[in-house]
Amino acid sequence: MIKKEDRVSVLGLGKSGVAAAKLLAKMGAKVEVFEQKKAPSDSPEAIELQNLGIPVHFGAQVDQIVHEQSDWLVKNPGVPYHNPAIQRAVERSIPVITEVELASSVLDVPIIGITGSNGKTTTTTIVGEMLDKSGVPALVAGNIGRALSDAVEDTAGKKWIVTELSSFQLKGTKTFHPQIAALLNVVAAHLDYHQSLEDYVESKAKLFRNLDKNDIAVFNFDNDLCRKVADLQEGTIYWFSIKEEVDRGLFVRDGWMIARMNGEEQAIMPLSEIALPGDKNLENALAAAAISLAAGANKEAIRSVLQSFTGVEHRLEYVSTKNNVRYYNDSKATNAGAAITALTAFSEPLIWIGGGLDRGVDFQELVPFLREHVKVAIVYGETASILADRANDAGISKIVHATDVEDAVRHASKIATDGDIVVLSPACASWDQYPSFEVRGSIFKQAVHTL
Repeated sequence: MIKKEDRVSVLGLGKSGVAAAKLLAKMGAKVEVFEQKKAPSDSPEAIELQNLGIPVHFGAQVDQIVHEQSDWLVKNPGVPYHNPAIQRAVERSIPVITEVELASSVLDVPIIGITGSNGKTTTTTIVGEMLDKSGVPALVAGNIGRALSDAVEDTAGKKWIVTELSSFQLKGTKTFHPQIAALLNVVAAHLDYHQSLEDYVESKAKLFRNLDKNDIAVFNFDNDLCRKVADLQEGTIYWFSIKEEVDRGLFVRDGWMIARMNGEEQAIMPLSEIALPGDKNLENALAAAAISLAAGANKEAIRSVLQSFTGVEHRLEYVSTKNNVRYYNDSKATNAGAAITALTAFSEPLIWIGGGLDRGVDFQELVPFLREHVKVAIVYGETASILADRANDAGISKIVHATDVEDAVRHASKIATDGDIVVLSPACASWDQYPSFEVRGSIFKQAVHTL
């Protein structure tokens, strides 16, 4: 792996790039940070790194980033592999990695790695809380908000580091080796980045590449692509399922969550006590329980957390009730599968707000769920016309075009009647109008609060 005096180019001045550059400097590498976008010279991230003696270059060209002396390229996960600098590095046989690979090479704490198309943040957060409540010291990091490289120095006394991992991060790994790895689900997503479903699945599967029989692999028994990945890895499998009883893992029987571990069964809790609504959140709960039991959590802590956990920000987050209409922020739903989770979480007919960046997806998989759960569709952004077509295919009689999220909230408030539920679950990335799903969700919440 990276050694002292190695020359390392860090591509991208995002959160992961800053964390990687700092860690590399502490490791004694000769590190420079390159940002291909032009930015103001008073960028706080750039100033912070330059004060540490780390050069930062804006508007960087390919020949600056990848040169004859380059030993490594650490890239921001969001930089696609068809980027010319990445291609140049590959042509010159310069290793291209992401910051989670870098961090894992120096971590001396066992890793729990959690990935999936949907539910990663919720499940990772729940696992962290279950371990904490069980008296098992753990640190939560990764795609969930704190870069893994930034967390390296805070692992003293921790028994686990619980890491949310995206396909973007995992694609740039080589030796990454968690002791517990979980794949929650796989649906077609991020195909503009990965170029094919095969590459997307292969990137997710990298989480399991270095597992052996002493490690634990947690998979969704109800997802066909998860089962295919499970067949190709060496870890000891713990399944979770809401449809069938499994030989080892977590499942549902007669309205109870049941754990079957080491040939023994124990009833964890009634499903009616789980605070988060919907089948997808039940899957998240089962996955979190399986991971946490494997990591040393106890039944009482698992039950307590699932009774009280009401969600993470921007993920089916209750916002407010106005005129007896409930509003939910699910801005983190950046693909159709995530939106389906929201649509199926409620028994009441919904006023659904969807739209955002057009990635060339046709959203056909939404149609049966729109038909069953949505009475009014409010669409906006680049995908407005596509989503309107799908709502029309679903037989929804009222379809409204809005200019943006705030306008959608205004329309929803005028349409909604007593007892209705309004949910922002865009099924799209935010980047056509908003810099992140967090900003989009915050604007939605503010619009609701000011009704």
